Amino acid sequence: MTSFASGLLFGLGLGLSGMTDPKKVVGFLDFFGGWDPSLAFVMGGAVLTHGLGLHLVKRDGKTLCRTESGRPEEASRGGKLVFGACVFGLGWGLGGYCPGPALVAAGAAGRQPLVFLAALAVGTLAAAKAAGSDCG
Repeated sequence: MTSFASGLLFGLGLGLSGMTDPKKVVGFLDFFGGWDPSLAFVMGGAVLTHGLGLHLVKRDGKTLCRTESGRPEEASRGGKLVFGACVFGLGWGLGGYCPGPALVAAGAAGRQPLVFLAALAVGTLAAAKAAGSDCG
């Protein structure tokens, strides 16, 4: 039930913030054109929320639901993570979607978010194959 409520709250927040509209997202990334800074407030709220949650998890190693945090080991936070984040950001900027907003938009809109999600799936499978994982 907690996962469902969290997902519902996340989806509502994405919809209300405008992150499901790729024009708004691309407008935020267009610093030299018609820059729209409104998503900075969304990101700021996300960073603050994450920072608070991270502080609580670091304190005793458990989530608010009292489960293990599942934080990655320090050794796994290196070049591959930075490279993956850069590729993710590039795809997010070019497509105007990030995975969460794309799922919300796919449920409400149409073809464009579905194409993005298909490309995301192909890229994820290709990265897993290159890393030697079977994705399962």
